[in-house]
Amino acid sequence: MPRRAPVIELSAMERRELERLTRGGTTPQQMAMRARLVLLAADGRSNQEIQAALGVTKNVVTVWRTRFRWQRLEGLKDRAGRGRKRTYGHDERLAVIARSCETSVAGRVPTVREIAQALAPLGISKSTVGRMMRAIDLRPNKVQSWLTSRDPEFERKAAEVCGLYLNPPANALVISVDEKTNIQALGRVVPDKPARPGSARKRDFEYVRHGTASLFAALVVHSGEVIADVKEHTTRVEFIEFLDEINRRCPQDRMVHVITDNLAVHKTPEVKAWFAHHARFHMHHTPTHASWLNQVELFFSIYARQFLKDGIFASKQELIDGILAYIARYNETSKPFRWTYDADPLRA
Repeated sequence: MPRRAPVIELSAMERRELERLTRGGTTPQQMAMRARLVLLAADGRSNQEIQAALGVTKNVVTVWRTRFRWQRLEGLKDRAGRGRKRTYGHDERLAVIARSCETSVAGRVPTVREIAQALAPLGISKSTVGRMMRAIDLRPNKVQSWLTSRDPEFERKAAEVCGLYLNPPANALVISVDEKTNIQALGRVVPDKPARPGSARKRDFEYVRHGTASLFAALVVHSGEVIADVKEHTTRVEFIEFLDEINRRCPQDRMVHVITDNLAVHKTPEVKAWFAHHARFHMHHTPTHASWLNQVELFFSIYARQFLKDGIFASKQELIDGILAYIARYNETSKPFRWTYDADPLRA
């Protein structure tokens, strides 16, 4: 006569925990399977029914059903000491990390092969060194750059700019202004070859320069519309001309708060005189080395990806016409950005 499977009875706490394990997005698959197995057993299902429902062997059902009966929730965990023992211990791994993080006088980092050669007395192979480094996400050959703002008024300026974004003054426009300089009108000697199934689009390396132009752009922050003009240069003269264009385009009964970075052109005596003469305009500067606070940079990123990246132009005028046409199309569906900054630190 075959033995009957042990009866499983669950307390309310045990059932809640098992159900949590089956639903948890971060629960390991093996643990989730064991939790489902016990829940099925507690619902009176036979070993054969559980085996069919979970697609596991009879031995798996028997082992975990029995382990839970005698050890409860703790019995579902893997026992210590399972798996293959490490060939190299803590000290050897620390030696690999230390050697990986060394740099030469010229700042050169060692290759995986050089690390293995330096640690030859430990008998660690090149492939093992690579696995150890990948396991802790150690990539000394990669460089991540950042720029620290040392502006003594950083907090005040940043709060001022963010305040305009989040809570603008009544009956006022907030406009983010900047320039994208030296945009090259690049043509191609040989036309591109279009993509085909199994073959990427192909482009000849040789190109022809047709000159450069500079884009002045003003993002109306709370509507998403972009006011733009393309000019030859980016001196104080062109900047003041663009301010005049903004003045003409903005309703005359609205105050205008202009956010710019710390480019010298934005701070000349002529520019300050222009703002003094136009009382409804107010200038706000982002902190030094913090142009990312200027929302128009988000538009520049979109514009560069969607228009400039693959652009081919037969002349500078074709580039200028293309820029203005792109911005006109962009304004037809423009929306304000949902702008956030979470201040995540660089990954250590």
